[in-house]
Amino acid sequence: MQEQPAVWVLELIAISEGVVIMAKRGKKYQQVSTLVNSDGEYTLEEACDLVKKTTITSFDASVDIDIRLGIDPRHADQMVRGTVSLPHGTGKDIRVLALVNEAKQDEAREAGADYVGLDDYIVKIGEGWVEIDVIIATPDVMGKLGKLGRFLGPRGLMPNPKSGTVTMEVANAVKTVKAGQIDFRVDKAGILHTTIGKVSFNSEQIRENAEAFLSTVMRLKPSSSKGIYVKSVFMSSTMGPSIPISRTAVTSLN
Repeated sequence: MQEQPAVWVLELIAISEGVVIMAKRGKKYQQVSTLVNSDGEYTLEEACDLVKKTTITSFDASVDIDIRLGIDPRHADQMVRGTVSLPHGTGKDIRVLALVNEAKQDEAREAGADYVGLDDYIVKIGEGWVEIDVIIATPDVMGKLGKLGRFLGPRGLMPNPKSGTVTMEVANAVKTVKAGQIDFRVDKAGILHTTIGKVSFNSEQIRENAEAFLSTVMRLKPSSSKGIYVKSVFMSSTMGPSIPISRTAVTSLN
């Protein structure tokens, strides 16, 4: 029997900072995408059920949320950034590096930090090592990290007091991050993107994590923001179709 050629479609998957990104989508994607009405809107509960049905990967895919906000992030008073502790975590083993002086190193290790040190790790990072998800530092060592700002900043790894990753309470910070705290920040196009769990979570766990994140975003609405704050919200699994969520379902979480 003659092998059938693979069927592909092109789908718009992202518009960020004026760049249109297109991706090829295969037959399996096309099949599950028929389950999603791209012109409609789903309640949060419906979206959480649907995201599990439309996953197409052989691995435990992440569940992501993308929000387009009606703000101008070029203005400092409209920057939306925050942290939230997801009630069921992200489903990912977060690799934590604690950059602290010797007096705090045992505290960091006992709290569960994967890597603990200071000068040796600063050298490693300077050489391109980046096998970590979060860096926690004490205020007294931040001067040493300044030279790494151009490397860590674009990767979202630079410790920041606002996210709780620059603190003298090292043990608490490590435990909080390990338990599922996420740090999010709007990009230059006014879009928030974050991972809230895995498709192996049950629908209720996904919904509760989503509600924790979305309600936090609503509380962070800048007072200077005029007009519609939440313009669109989508949920998807890794490589899966985007599921439009009702704006009302999100704004009611405020």
